[in-house]
Amino acid sequence: METIKINTSQHVEIDYPVAGLGERVAAYLLDFAMFMVIYFFALIALAVMGIAGSFENTTIVIFVIIYAVCYVFYDLLCEVAFNGQSLGKKLLKIKVVSLDGGQASIGQYFIRWVFRIVDFTLTANLLGFLSVAVSQNKQRIGDLVAGTTLIRTVPATKIEHIAFHPVEDEEYIPTFPNVTMLSDHDIELIHEVVRTYYATYNAQLIYQMAAKVTTHLGVSIPEGMNEMQFLKTISSDYIYLTSRSV
Repeated sequence: METIKINTSQHVEIDYPVAGLGERVAAYLLDFAMFMVIYFFALIALAVMGIAGSFENTTIVIFVIIYAVCYVFYDLLCEVAFNGQSLGKKLLKIKVVSLDGGQASIGQYFIRWVFRIVDFTLTANLLGFLSVAVSQNKQRIGDLVAGTTLIRTVPATKIEHIAFHPVEDEEYIPTFPNVTMLSDHDIELIHEVVRTYYATYNAQLIYQMAAKVTTHLGVSIPEGMNEMQFLKTISSDYIYLTSRSV
């Protein structure tokens, strides 16, 4: 399963699955169905107005122009306004993100929107579908050019498999105040070691990492705390202290 890493504001890396072709098509169909429902009810309203003799032909022209403009710019406006999601994408729990895992920029949204002409209009959807099916990150041509892709908003990484969690308790008291001697890279390495343990259950990795950290910081593991708890405490202390020094 293809995934992309998203970095949270607390420097926690979480894997999100890349959305597949089926999810993209389903989201498009939902958006299209919404426009068809609007069109249907608008026709009924115009018919009623016509029977009553309360509108002229210019009203229909104005309606068609407004409807066409909304249809053409719908995806671009929604993705810019709603953080990479249209109504269909939101219902399917998928969204557009930059390949680096961050929120896509307005320029990236615009590029992928422009390339809808190539992906769908000029090639009857075939090029876009083929590109999503064969590309590594499930990207259509517009995504490849813009440096974006679609992810499922439900993370693949389970919270219990994250080496450290965001510290939201304002009364949190760090156990190891000198943890700031470590760097972001050190914490990311601890994170990776813990994740590897959950994948392989190789406890030796935890023991070795804990020994390196205690030596580097000149501390010992408190009584009643095992090596895994020690590493997670180190990470939580680091996140708490560094987030308040910014």
